[in-house]
Amino acid sequence: MSRVSTAQPLWAREHNRSFRIIKSLVITVATLLILLPFLNVVEISFLSTKELAEYTGSLHLIPHHLTLAAYRSIFHGGIVIRAMIVSIGVTLVGTALSLLVSIGLAYALSVSGLPGRKSMLMFVLLTFLFAPGIIPLYLTVNATGMLDTYLSLIIPTLLSTFNVVVLRNFFLNLPKELLESARMDGAGYGATLRTIILPLSKPIIAVIGLFYAVSYWDAFFNALLYINDTSKWPIQLVLNSYILQGQSLPNAIAQSAQSVNVTAPTEAIQMAVLVVSMVPIIIVYPFLQKYFVKGVLTGAIKG
Repeated sequence: MSRVSTAQPLWAREHNRSFRIIKSLVITVATLLILLPFLNVVEISFLSTKELAEYTGSLHLIPHHLTLAAYRSIFHGGIVIRAMIVSIGVTLVGTALSLLVSIGLAYALSVSGLPGRKSMLMFVLLTFLFAPGIIPLYLTVNATGMLDTYLSLIIPTLLSTFNVVVLRNFFLNLPKELLESARMDGAGYGATLRTIILPLSKPIIAVIGLFYAVSYWDAFFNALLYINDTSKWPIQLVLNSYILQGQSLPNAIAQSAQSVNVTAPTEAIQMAVLVVSMVPIIIVYPFLQKYFVKGVLTGAIKG
């Protein structure tokens, strides 16, 4: 019995009250270190010009006078709304296509007896070691006519080797009796995938879908390389250009602020754009959180 308890993970063991108190304190401190910068960003986005002038860099989690001037400015300007629509569209389409390709490839790599399966698996794993360079990838995108199109934000990052490997390991862990019974009933590979494997793979598909969605939503480098038309910029490239690099915000935002009779400081507008860009992922993540640990752990262990 002692050997079994020693082999258990640390979080699965029973601990005394002192250890639980220390663990709670550590988790609380870590949570505050994560939340305070985020709350500070939200707080700055609601500051007025007067309060922002008095802002000394300390944390003021509850402003004295809340104002929505920064949010009115960015929503009436059209630039942020257009960038959000581009990011949402690229994320939805890219995630769907990536899941479709990844599931198909992972299933093909998990089917025993498939001709060329080992060679295909080695080819996929080699992409871990030999990633394409920026210049060859740019030349390929340009040669295929995807430059300055939305396809350039999806196709170059359509497939992730890590996600394919995780999906393949999950498929290998499924009960082989179910697959064999489906074959005996006359189901082909497509029917087996559609009627048996996919319903049993909802946790891992949700996790991989979240991985793809976050990668598409947070990506700005592809847009920086391939998109020249500013009207096609995703929200992350807007953030990178107007916040991280410190470029001036477009005149359209300032004009929109005057049209709705609001006065918002530049820093508050920048933080408001940052808050708006985080909202979609924050909304989606809680619905997939219950699948996260189960999907990753099950997919990462080969039976």
